[in-house]
Amino acid sequence: MTSLLLSVIYLTFVSLGLPDSLLGSAWPVMYPELGAPVAAQSALSMLISACTIVSSLATAKLVRRWGTGRLVAASVGLTAAAILGFSACKEFWQLVALAIPYGLGAGAIDSSLNNYVAIHYGARHMSWLHCCWGVGTSVGPVAMGWALAGPVSWHGGYLVIGIAQALITAVLVCSLPLWKNGPGEKDVGESAAGNAAGDAAEELGYGELLRLPGAGASIASFGCYSALESSCGLWIASLLVLARGVAEAQAASMVALFYVGITAGRFLAGVVADRVAGPQMIRIGQGVIAAGLAALISGGRDATALSVAIALIGLGCAPIYPSIVALTPSRFGEAASQGMVSLQMACAYAGSTFFPPVCALVVGAGGAALLPWLYVAVLAAMSVLAELANSRCRAV
Repeated sequence: MTSLLLSVIYLTFVSLGLPDSLLGSAWPVMYPELGAPVAAQSALSMLISACTIVSSLATAKLVRRWGTGRLVAASVGLTAAAILGFSACKEFWQLVALAIPYGLGAGAIDSSLNNYVAIHYGARHMSWLHCCWGVGTSVGPVAMGWALAGPVSWHGGYLVIGIAQALITAVLVCSLPLWKNGPGEKDVGESAAGNAAGDAAEELGYGELLRLPGAGASIASFGCYSALESSCGLWIASLLVLARGVAEAQAASMVALFYVGITAGRFLAGVVADRVAGPQMIRIGQGVIAAGLAALISGGRDATALSVAIALIGLGCAPIYPSIVALTPSRFGEAASQGMVSLQMACAYAGSTFFPPVCALVVGAGGAALLPWLYVAVLAAMSVLAELANSRCRAV
């Protein structure tokens, strides 16, 4: 039963990744048809991120009330409905309206499942969970590319992914008895204090959580990591084209190496996670990112050197996100775990929302060549905060 439930959790994280890269893939075709300016993509992405922050912060209370299984099934259903709605949109305002349920559903899935796996399955499965997200983000653009190449256009791409999400929702509804009988899940109807982690104690409020030793540093380091990962994915292609003379099509292919590095790295991190401590995994990842950034800065216009640099940055990113989450129960206790994961997710979404526009301003001012140095600064801040979290949590 436990293995079957874990398979359902993996499938759910594939579903979380499926729509993440659709908007960027389809936007060049979408915005003229919808009569929207090209820059409207950023506004739509920021709205989705804002909604994920809201739902992440609400997840701890929702888990206590509904349990993880019911919350995840409802949230995937909400995202499925939103994505199916995207496929039928004729005007931009309709996309804006549907972005709200999509963001709310995605944030709850991310926060609740990360905490559940951190408590019940550990670092190995946490890494593989995020590897599944990478699989989803890789499949999404393939489906959209197929749709754009045929008569169904972007509407068909969203329809295919929406149907896949609806089918996964059905799987989750059928799996609810597994969650009830799985590790730590209580019947919410039998216990007012029951929650997915199986904790008897009520979780701490956010004010109390922020006062825990190392909490602020841990949350802020997560925000720095997400700022780095998201901005690399969005702006490395612009760096290659504008500052290194790489052709647009080749630059797009080279950026794919960043995501390949993340996905492959998370699989490998899962293999060694039981033998390497979480803080050490984070340090290794930061060291590999530093090597990748050094290669990116010194790579000049050599396509091979630049490709290796981009792959190294992705490989270095791979263990950091899952390791921070996996450390949360041991650092702060299970009673505080869901709330801390929710705060970390909210800060992560904030980092991925607000740092890429800073990069956009730099690129717009003709400073694309400065991007790697911005990434170096964010990496340095993340490294200092991660070590501060380690030291403060050990001192407890």
